[in-house]
Amino acid sequence: MPVLHELRAAGFALAIDDFGAGYSSLWRLRELPVQVIKIDRSFLCGVPDDPQATAIFAAMLRLADACGCDVVAEGVETAGQASFLAGQGCRLAQGFHFARPVPAAEVQDLLAGSIVPERRRA
Repeated sequence: MPVLHELRAAGFALAIDDFGAGYSSLWRLRELPVQVIKIDRSFLCGVPDDPQATAIFAAMLRLADACGCDVVAEGVETAGQASFLAGQGCRLAQGFHFARPVPAAEVQDLLAGSIVPERRRA
């Protein structure tokens, strides 16, 4: 996939969406020039109450870290899931726990209120 390598060389960050579901596989972590893995929401189901689900998700976080990739946890719906992710060092997450979908006109205000000051552009 030369075009992906060209995009990466041009400075684009590449992500695998819905990692672990469908056609994504562990092979892609080694072969594609990705920097971000968005772990499919299905892997967060049962976390943190189900020990097996928790172990699998924690292993995916360690694998991504070992490959030098950032992780976005998809489908965070509970405070328990958010707490588990924070405890595992997962800094990026999305889901209804944080915000429900909003009209496009409200996105800028929502983002401005949620970005930490050192990340805001002047």
